[in-house]
Amino acid sequence: MSDSFVSRAERIVDALLESDPSLAMWSGDHRGDGRLPDFSADAVASRASMLREASHVLTEVDEDDLGTDDAVDLELLTTKVSGALFDVTELREHEWNPLVYNPGMLLNTLLTRPSAPVEDRLSALVERLNAIPDSLATAKSNLSDIPAVYSSTGAAQFRGTAGLIGHELPGLAAQVPGLQAKASAAGDQAVAALRDFADWLSAQPDGRSPRLGRALWEAKLWHRLDTPVSAASLLKDAYQALEETTAELHEAAGRFMGEAGSSEVARAALLRSAADRPGNDTVLSRARDLVDETTRFVRDRDLVSLIDDPLEIVELPAFARGVTVAYVDAPGALETAKVPTFYAISPAPDNWSAEQVESYFSEYNNHMLANLTVHEAMPGHYLQLAHARRYRGRTRVRQIGFSGTFVEGWAVYAEEMMQQHGYGGPEVAVQRLKMKLRMIINVILDQQVHCEDMDRDDALHLMTVQGHQAEREAAGKWDRARLSSTQLSTYFAGYREVARIADSCPSGRPDRAWHDAMLSHGSIPPRHVATLMGV
Repeated sequence: MSDSFVSRAERIVDALLESDPSLAMWSGDHRGDGRLPDFSADAVASRASMLREASHVLTEVDEDDLGTDDAVDLELLTTKVSGALFDVTELREHEWNPLVYNPGMLLNTLLTRPSAPVEDRLSALVERLNAIPDSLATAKSNLSDIPAVYSSTGAAQFRGTAGLIGHELPGLAAQVPGLQAKASAAGDQAVAALRDFADWLSAQPDGRSPRLGRALWEAKLWHRLDTPVSAASLLKDAYQALEETTAELHEAAGRFMGEAGSSEVARAALLRSAADRPGNDTVLSRARDLVDETTRFVRDRDLVSLIDDPLEIVELPAFARGVTVAYVDAPGALETAKVPTFYAISPAPDNWSAEQVESYFSEYNNHMLANLTVHEAMPGHYLQLAHARRYRGRTRVRQIGFSGTFVEGWAVYAEEMMQQHGYGGPEVAVQRLKMKLRMIINVILDQQVHCEDMDRDDALHLMTVQGHQAEREAAGKWDRARLSSTQLSTYFAGYREVARIADSCPSGRPDRAWHDAMLSHGSIPPRHVATLMGV
């Protein structure tokens, strides 16, 4: 049965990659490079049918006949199939969320990541550009009752995608003269369609509430976290952690300021360290310096094995703004070309006032940026995902997706690990604790916004008063909480599980070998990592 499972799993992996160009892109599989996701009624029905058939095939596998790694892969694939079926048949975002139609990242990958000869990438890009008008026509037909925050965010992102084409396509097309005219025509047509769609979104009336409601949110949470913790338990633990971490911040701030800790002293300590901040003209260069600094620190303390994969620090593209201020875009685990990971950071928008810019960089000051670089790059997402790409098993199941619970959990654990080893001194220490408060508040926002009707004033009070967040950060997080249901819960849920695995190190203090072992199984849910490590 073990060999039978492998063949079944591989067929299902192929079907998933074939049916979803976005999944193929994130996985590093290039079979869909010329296509966009198809949300037409026939395509959605066909995908649902394929997923139901895959689920049936997997139920026929007897887990008792499998070795441990194959048994984990069986669970992972079953969970992925059921999550995808939930998205198609119950969540149905293609009917109310315009962001799922944004082709920005699918275009950006072909434009900026040299995964194939330029002629091949440009040919695929032309196909993808030519598909945009029909894709957006389908979007207009499918979408209705759009929440206002999705319309406004989408309009900005689609205009950003149009700008990406105008900025990046001419240079790539000039390298292939034989395709230049065709690429230019496809680009012009796509830009016109994207701008028209952005205008259409801007004209939409406010529709349904962006809140999912408890039943749908809890169902989505179950699929996204893949952990036995209940929503109620998660929220209760978050409130307890908020109280404990607040006390920890007060104590650290008191040491930093040389006086007894309190909320006022914590605010003063955070303001003092925030006075050292970058601007739009220096934030990327500062991040580059911090990557070098954190890499030296990890190497000198021998915390995790380093991997020399290329990393580029870039400005966060306009088509991706409105949800987060930084991300890591890493090559998929199936990618065979040596291509870079992008650590993207957003500058303050050009149309912001001086006061808004100051608020933004008081939040993302040089010391917070140091902690952010730990989270996003070293030894956080960039290094963890580089380790994950080295995993090879009997199936490609672990190469076609990752657990946000593990990925975000490791990154938050990395922040704590670095601080415990002395990274950054007291300035970074207080900013890290502020970031930990943010992580905890994320859980509360996620659940209270989608299940309990928390309003904007209460959300901003929680973030700015208890979380010490700047006004611009809190306002952006209010939007993000409504735009990215359940994702904000992955940090806290994942951190607790990853930290428990780290604390299970037989020597009492996790070392490089233990950390390497934690990262050696791919980006899978922490409960499976614990099983594979025998803890």
